[in-house]
Amino acid sequence: MKAVAALSPWIKQKDRIVSPIRGYREDALKRLASIKPIQYAKTRNHLDGDVTRLSPYISRGILSLQDIRDTAFDMAPPSEKFMQQLAWREYWHGILKLNPHYLWADAEDYKTGFEADDYADELPSDIAKAETGVACIDQFLSELIETGWVHNHARLYLAAYVCHWRRVKWQAGAKFFLSHLLDADVASNNLSWQWVASTFAHKPYYFNLDNVRKFSGDDIDTRFKTNRVLEGTYEALADRLFPNLEHKP
Repeated sequence: MKAVAALSPWIKQKDRIVSPIRGYREDALKRLASIKPIQYAKTRNHLDGDVTRLSPYISRGILSLQDIRDTAFDMAPPSEKFMQQLAWREYWHGILKLNPHYLWADAEDYKTGFEADDYADELPSDIAKAETGVACIDQFLSELIETGWVHNHARLYLAAYVCHWRRVKWQAGAKFFLSHLLDADVASNNLSWQWVASTFAHKPYYFNLDNVRKFSGDDIDTRFKTNRVLEGTYEALADRLFPNLEHKP
């Protein structure tokens, strides 16, 4: 990103937001050499866990999945969970190769008790500006906008908030992510959004504030008073988010 900024002198310094992600091959190889597959498997769902952050280099062709697999296999013992996560990217691409219309069209109907027409077509401006008033959501949105990266678990939280709390079509959220993510991979991104929305899953994905607390570090604001709409048991939230369903997710 610094290299890009240097090539764009017309952008005022005060307006520049430079991501900490460095896009050189040497940086990719350094990060690849530092991966810890076993620790990744144990902590990957935690927002401060030992994730690899290799996705920007994979999506831009700087590293291949084979590069990463070969490196991981050389680290004894190899982690099955780590290898499974690598396989998801290939899975999403395989699904789209067989069903290219899934890229922007609902693969199935929503399983939320609502029809597609019940969802808004456009992303609300407060979400696009990270000004929703829900503290942890705004933190995740700000990280996405300012750095071009956010932890995968936080991506699920954001997608669920957009689709289920705000009842916005997954396509609008997917476009927003693609416009900001430095690791944007359209297959992984769009089908993951469909999975959260329930148009490519048998039920919607949603979460509560206790779940955010469980997987967040101390730097995430998870207080009740600043995240009220996320508070509640899963049963209570299901009644609020999916009132038309007889059998709640």
